[in-house]
Amino acid sequence: MTDVAEYCREVESYLCRKNEGHLIRIAGPVFEQVSGWAAQGVPLAVVCRGIDRYCERYYAKGPRRRPVRVEFCEADILDLFDDWRRAVGVAQLVDAGPDADAPARRDTLPAHIDRAIARLTALRGGGRSPEFDRRLDEAVRELDRARAAAKHARGEARTAMIDRLGALDRELLDAARADLDAARSAALRGEAEAEIAPFAARMTSDARARAIDAAFDRLLRDAVNLPVLTHDA
Repeated sequence: MTDVAEYCREVESYLCRKNEGHLIRIAGPVFEQVSGWAAQGVPLAVVCRGIDRYCERYYAKGPRRRPVRVEFCEADILDLFDDWRRAVGVAQLVDAGPDADAPARRDTLPAHIDRAIARLTALRGGGRSPEFDRRLDEAVRELDRARAAAKHARGEARTAMIDRLGALDRELLDAARADLDAARSAALRGEAEAEIAPFAARMTSDARARAIDAAFDRLLRDAVNLPVLTHDA
């Protein structure tokens, strides 16, 4: 069971770091709000990514006028939680409101490929193994070739391109997994198990194992900063 007080302290500490040391206490109604995230099983990593996403938009507007408060980040946090619960297979175990399963807006296929190329290019030469860097280079070259055709791809050609993006996404995750040392892999596995723990009692052993594997892959993706290459048709 999640320690709600510790959960709130962790969120408070993370927000303090994002605010360059400015501490905003999580108390009163805000404590109830953050406690609600803990009760829903929102992983701390998801909360932190939601805070990051809000801060990125806020900072992009120019010099900060006030510290970021955690309640401002709730929409981003719950949006990312929806993505997380679908990915790890616990969507049916979470009461996230009537609109939780509404489809999210997606980039166009060309814009999606452009974004992926930019993210993968930024990863090259990041101190990882030569084999992983080689795999990144190959992926960037392949996506660069696909970019020109993506704008006009229709029917079977578009379906084949989307299928290939899914396969390439799995290949890069496999390469990232192979690049992990044993200690880091064990640490990520422990984090994945902790994320799924709030839902474990309501899952079969097979479903729990699949959810932990999916959570591990998402944590690995975040650790390596790999973009999601899969794209909805």
